[in-house]
Amino acid sequence: MSQPGDFTVDATDGAARACTLETAHGTVQTPVFMPVGTLGTVKGIDPRELTEIGTQILLGNTYHLHLKPGEELIAELGGLHRFMAWDGPILTDSGGFQVFSLAHTRTIDDDGVTFRSVYDGSAVRLRPEDAMRVQELLGSDIAMCFDEVPKPDAPLQHLAAAVERTTRWAERCKASPAASGQLRFGIVQGGVDEALRARSAKDIIDIGFDGYAIGGLAVGEERDDMFRVTKSTADLLPTDRPRYFMGIGDPEGILRVIAAGVDMFDCVLPTRLGRTGAAMTSAGRLNLRNATFARDDRPLDELCACSTCTRFSRAYIRHLVAQKEILGMRLLSVHNMAFLLALTTSAREAIVEQRFDDFLAGALERLKTGSD
Repeated sequence: MSQPGDFTVDATDGAARACTLETAHGTVQTPVFMPVGTLGTVKGIDPRELTEIGTQILLGNTYHLHLKPGEELIAELGGLHRFMAWDGPILTDSGGFQVFSLAHTRTIDDDGVTFRSVYDGSAVRLRPEDAMRVQELLGSDIAMCFDEVPKPDAPLQHLAAAVERTTRWAERCKASPAASGQLRFGIVQGGVDEALRARSAKDIIDIGFDGYAIGGLAVGEERDDMFRVTKSTADLLPTDRPRYFMGIGDPEGILRVIAAGVDMFDCVLPTRLGRTGAAMTSAGRLNLRNATFARDDRPLDELCACSTCTRFSRAYIRHLVAQKEILGMRLLSVHNMAFLLALTTSAREAIVEQRFDDFLAGALERLKTGSD
């Protein structure tokens, strides 16, 4: 009988992997894109719609849920799954990304981080133990360690200090209580310096976790550097544990990190694009604010089987976007999410059938033909 944390590599094709991870709330087959529900909701998409388009696992955020509405209230109401009416697996980000994104409001020391609340400006203290306790009360299936995400252009000594602090914090996270069946993922830092990445990977692996994340990328560094470091870091991680790239959501980027041997990834991009009138398609990105779509009777993507593409034309969605109708944002968000989920499902099929190189080359070539 399977247990949370059981992990199987079902097939490989080059470095690309098709794997199966068991969690307390179900099975996850990789490669897998994880929709981001920072505040306990994937913006604009009902949980039933997420199920219908093939979502296997989604994300919540420790920092934001800690502030609003609070982990104690969520626990009182049955935990995050029941609170947001999602019965599948949930991964919670520890708040480490806020160490990066809220740099102008925070102070870091060896014990933890003091932030200014994004809601009322009050001081918020978050230590590794605090981050893990919040995640314990939320009841997520996968809890991320609290880490320090340095700026991509930080001096080498600052990157090294962030690596050392991330390791010390990971040890404290590992020693903290977990919810029943909750898995723990450690995070590798080091910017784009491969030697620091190697040191961080060794330290985090030595502590021992249920999975390993590549953090601190897709935060402003050169894209070629990001892919280079992703590949070199993934090569260092255990083959018998899941690998997670934190924060990538463009089709090309997803395909390239799959090719590097990464299993899991997340990003706010599909819903953010939906709210700004843009669609991801197999032929590149479409800007539905463009007047050229005013009489276009085609679906967003003729290769897509989502409910948006099977029912509505580009002309209609362009009309909704131009009139700032909420439905337009929702239809685009659902489509963008469905597109990425289908892309990763197709990647898995290609890996299993030993044709991933051809699949990758064809997908990347089609994406180049589109216009942004």
